[in-house]
Amino acid sequence: MRQHVNPLSQFFQLPLSLPSKTTFFQEPNYPIHIDIGSAKGEFLIELALRNPDWNFLGLEIREPLVALSEKKRKKLELYNLKFLFCNVNISLEKWLSELDNNQLKRVSIQFPDPWFKRKHFKRRVLQRDLVNLIAQYLSEDGELFIQTDIFKLIEYMSEIIDNNTYFERKIIDGSKWLAKNPYDIISDRESFVLRQNLRIYRAMYVRNRILFINK
Repeated sequence: MRQHVNPLSQFFQLPLSLPSKTTFFQEPNYPIHIDIGSAKGEFLIELALRNPDWNFLGLEIREPLVALSEKKRKKLELYNLKFLFCNVNISLEKWLSELDNNQLKRVSIQFPDPWFKRKHFKRRVLQRDLVNLIAQYLSEDGELFIQTDIFKLIEYMSEIIDNNTYFERKIIDGSKWLAKNPYDIISDRESFVLRQNLRIYRAMYVRNRILFINK
């Protein structure tokens, strides 16, 4: 089940200096997929196994889960994958700024903490500033994928991205919702939801050609 962490608490507001990609990726210039809220890491581990010519970075605010994911990664000797502990809304920007141009190709945010009360919406991971940050560094035609089993949350997330200048929503077979995970790999949370026969809401956005302007 979900284990909430308040990202606005003083501890998680301290910026962290994330290590350079050259220190943990064997081939640091490969295209990069970032999974925000990587939990136990199973989704990225499978992606990394299937795609040796990509690099994968899992970012998670719950430090024990990062330790667990790293233990599994090291056992498999995956050098195109790394899990890091951080609050992405505080510590991600500098790391992205050091990437090669157009190196960031995909970002996924799956089943983030919902924070149901309106006064807690500011604790949700997907905020306007984060979408702008992703837009600034995501390559043209790069993907931003979101999914959750909570309709009110996907509405909130979609509205933020829909109102962003730099993303276009993919419409498939006339639907704005994807029928399945486009990466054909199911995360732990996704598997749990499917076992409960609950609906999952998924949306894919593509970075358009509009030049990012840092206002």
